Amino acid sequence: MDLDAYSAAHRAEWDRLAALARQRSLSGEQADELIDLYQTGATQLSAIKTQAGSTTQGDRLSVALSTARLRFTGTGANILSQLPRFFVLQLPAALYRLRWLTLAVAVASLVVAGLFAWWALGNPQVMANFGSDAQLKQIVNHEFIDYYSNNPAASFAGQVWTNNAWIAAQCIAFGIVGFYVPAVLLQNAQNIGISAAVLFAYGRGDVFFLYILPHGLLELTSIFVAAAAGLRIFWSWIAPGPRTRGQALAEDGRALFTVAVGLILSLFVSGLIEGFVTPSDLPWPVKIGIGVLALVAFLVYMLVVGRRAVRLGATGDLDDFEAGARRIVAG
Repeated sequence: MDLDAYSAAHRAEWDRLAALARQRSLSGEQADELIDLYQTGATQLSAIKTQAGSTTQGDRLSVALSTARLRFTGTGANILSQLPRFFVLQLPAALYRLRWLTLAVAVASLVVAGLFAWWALGNPQVMANFGSDAQLKQIVNHEFIDYYSNNPAASFAGQVWTNNAWIAAQCIAFGIVGFYVPAVLLQNAQNIGISAAVLFAYGRGDVFFLYILPHGLLELTSIFVAAAAGLRIFWSWIAPGPRTRGQALAEDGRALFTVAVGLILSLFVSGLIEGFVTPSDLPWPVKIGIGVLALVAFLVYMLVVGRRAVRLGATGDLDDFEAGARRIVAG
């Protein structure tokens, strides 16, 4: 290829491409011309790269093509401009869609935890499997309480936050497989039930509730929401309705994974309560009151703000442009 001759032959096209790409507004005819020049220029750039490798002329054409591509593909919205929509519409709408499934998960988990506690309390042999009398007394009188104050409050809060956020993200990410969420819920309910059984067996049931309620109200609710999101994604490909399974997974996956972001924030709050409030010297009514207020704020956001967002047409999914058009429509 004679690169100079090739460049001279097409220079007018490249100049026109660059001029249209920089132009602030385009008519319909100019937009069509820009797309034609872009397609032609892409072919010409490929020929230059193949025959001559990296050249000044090819670099110049590549810049013009990149500028032109931005004109008809657009650029992503500024992240700061998307935050209000995310927190006012997308996140609360996604949470609101999970309200009944979250309630079902919560009830099922508490029932299972209660059954484990009842089973362990009613069977001395089962209780003996958890440890000797001396070991259980050590748990009741020291380990259960000291767990909340053995480490500095800030590091402890960070530890429980990252651990719970990781569990919540896994519930949503792996919910599609079906068995992961029930397994996590069963293990969580079993741990709660056994802990309650041990403390009640030694007459310290009040300690169980006093140390669980301040942070546990919001923490457990967040885990229940994550489990509900995972189960919803699983069900979207089991029973997609009028949508294809691919569409159902894409739409529900995008919408419900926003829940993971919201739960990171709610679990951060519960982590702060667990690290700074639960082991503090505040009166217990104040500690539990803080936990109740945190839960009420979350439920108001989920149910009240979420209901308003759904009425405005939000689903938690991306808008049509960001999600990608599924079919050609007029207008």
